Amino acid sequence: MSLISRLGTALRTAVRSPSVRRSARRLSRTAVRAVKQSTSADRRPRAGSDPRSTGGPSGAEGSHALADRRSGGVLTLAYAPHADDRPDPGEVVWAWVPYEEDLTQGKDRPVLVIAEEGADRGGSDGSGPVLVALMLTSRDRTADGAVATDEHGSTWVDIGAGDWDRQGRPSEVRADRLLRLSPEAVRREGGRLDRERYDRVAAAVRDVHGW
Repeated sequence: MSLISRLGTALRTAVRSPSVRRSARRLSRTAVRAVKQSTSADRRPRAGSDPRSTGGPSGAEGSHALADRRSGGVLTLAYAPHADDRPDPGEVVWAWVPYEEDLTQGKDRPVLVIAEEGADRGGSDGSGPVLVALMLTSRDRTADGAVATDEHGSTWVDIGAGDWDRQGRPSEVRADRLLRLSPEAVRREGGRLDRERYDRVAAAVRDVHGW
């Protein structure tokens, strides 16, 4: 096989790798975020002005938006739901979740809480304890009970249906994106996973992040 053929084969193999696709996706989002920050610099409000004029989130949503967890090493995952009116690992709650490419924008959606840790452990923003959670979707991205990585490098785990969806639709959680949420960002409780499903999600999270 010629050198050109070997190089072509190596490139095609790399492009099919989930880890390479995830890295490329993150680089692309970083570039988009940098461009947005640059173009919006002149529109930042002056001291004393109304932050709602910038088009970003206002009130509780904006003040509690935290960057995703990208550091901090191994995350301790332990199933611990309690009927105490506060979000615990294993519970599905509703919260304002920022978009991955722009923390100033987002929407309310169900998330699965998988852990709790100090804000300084997994990021440079926030204070006190923060929730580490996974976003849910009702879009069908993998087979029932399965784990799959899509063309964008996102890994999805099917968790079936639960009380968090009033229409009874099956849901999937994204295992590769670790949300950091202030407990004050939680809107309401939506339900809880059983131990078996939580453990399956935890196994996928450990696999994706190399723990």
